[in-house]
Amino acid sequence: MSRIGKLPIAIPQGVKVTVQNRTVTVEGPKGKLSQDFNDSVEVAVKDNLVEVTRKDDQKPTRAFHGLYRNLVNNMVLGVSQGFTKALLINGVGYKAELQGNILVLSLGYSNDVMVGLPKGISAAVEMNGQKIVVSGHDRQLVGKFASEIRSLRKPEPYKGKGIRYENETVRKKVGKTGVK
Repeated sequence: MSRIGKLPIAIPQGVKVTVQNRTVTVEGPKGKLSQDFNDSVEVAVKDNLVEVTRKDDQKPTRAFHGLYRNLVNNMVLGVSQGFTKALLINGVGYKAELQGNILVLSLGYSNDVMVGLPKGISAAVEMNGQKIVVSGHDRQLVGKFASEIRSLRKPEPYKGKGIRYENETVRKKVGKTGVK
């Protein structure tokens, strides 16, 4: 039995989980999410618990078992608590600014980079434009949007300039010593 897949998911108060036609729908105070699932697994709601079971013991089925259990768990956590990712901006003159629904980034290019916020995602700029906090109820969307912002100016290994995740460490390289 899958160590992750066999664990039941507790449904917090204010969250509603429904299963219909191979689709799990989770509604809560932060929003509504739905996910289709493979026919090799079964999802059932019993006594404020969501249980994911598999039909057979083949290797792909075992993989789907843990996958769909974690996807449903992330949906329940997202609509009840939400997810956040923080990005730090490092560099002289590098900064971020939020103008309505558009994130304006000054990253050392000749023009500012403007990024529109997707539906279901909110962003906040802190520390005088040096920190961006991306939040939302869909974990996949939050991670994807944060990675898109990071890819605009990845941290470089010599001075550490660029955009990095808050918990990311950048290994710095020693530059050329040159002739004295």
